[in-house]
Amino acid sequence: MNYAKVVAVLLTLGALSACTATPQSEQGMLANLVVPTPQVADGRYQLEVAKLTEVITRGEDELDAEAMGQLLYRRGSLYDALGLATLARIDFNRALDYQPRLADAYNYLGIHYTQVGQFDYAYEALDAALELEPEHPYAYLNRGVAGYYDGRFDLALADLEHFYQADPDDPYRALWRYLAKVEVESAEQAKQELAAARLASNSEAWGWGIVDLYVGGMSEQTFLQSYATQQLGEDETLAERMCEAYFYLGKLQQLQGKWDTAAVYFRLALATNVHLFLEHRYATMEMDASQARATYETKPNVD
Repeated sequence: MNYAKVVAVLLTLGALSACTATPQSEQGMLANLVVPTPQVADGRYQLEVAKLTEVITRGEDELDAEAMGQLLYRRGSLYDALGLATLARIDFNRALDYQPRLADAYNYLGIHYTQVGQFDYAYEALDAALELEPEHPYAYLNRGVAGYYDGRFDLALADLEHFYQADPDDPYRALWRYLAKVEVESAEQAKQELAAARLASNSEAWGWGIVDLYVGGMSEQTFLQSYATQQLGEDETLAERMCEAYFYLGKLQQLQGKWDTAAVYFRLALATNVHLFLEHRYATMEMDASQARATYETKPNVD
């Protein structure tokens, strides 16, 4: 694989910089990391942004409200894909000024507010998306994720259960339902239900390998060395694959109380630059939380 390299954890920590020192017992788990070339901003998106900006600027006094709303929404979604979150939020809000019934714009705003910890605004936006489009394909997921990060796990589980039931063959739906269930039920019961979801699915989607890892059907070493980089889809990049892999490895390390290792995995997920992926969107929050927990647990106990 000419665009990836396997590196020891010390090289990884040095290359990514500013990472907390990892205890020796956890370093062995990070011995064979695949570091893909970061995703490069799509030049086609940048060209489209330029063209849309020209049309929007010239047409403000000529285009009707519906057309302006759609153009601003499209440019906002491109800004979002390029990682320009502030510009994206500005355009989504402007789009709603012109076209207040754009459920997708509310959905995007809900994600962005969750990322910055403004949960009340996130719920308001996602509630609006679902009011306008009761079966919006992703608003239940995003409202469930908002509840998860807000610590409202019962509400999160209700939304993530709804999202899972809409497509039980999607491994990521099963994983997010599991992450909420762990906070509500016993860890063992949540794992049994995740294993049951795995057995019930006939899907061969790559993400079910992550589920196998979570339920003990695959070791972390096997996952990283023999599974995670194999059989990339025709339109899938290694950066996209490893963004997902490292995020969920980080979540697994958190569940095992290995906060330093979790922080490294989330930093690796961030380094892929796959801005569109949910896993990249929340990797910063997860990394910060893991580093804070690691610092707290290693702080001397002074009576």
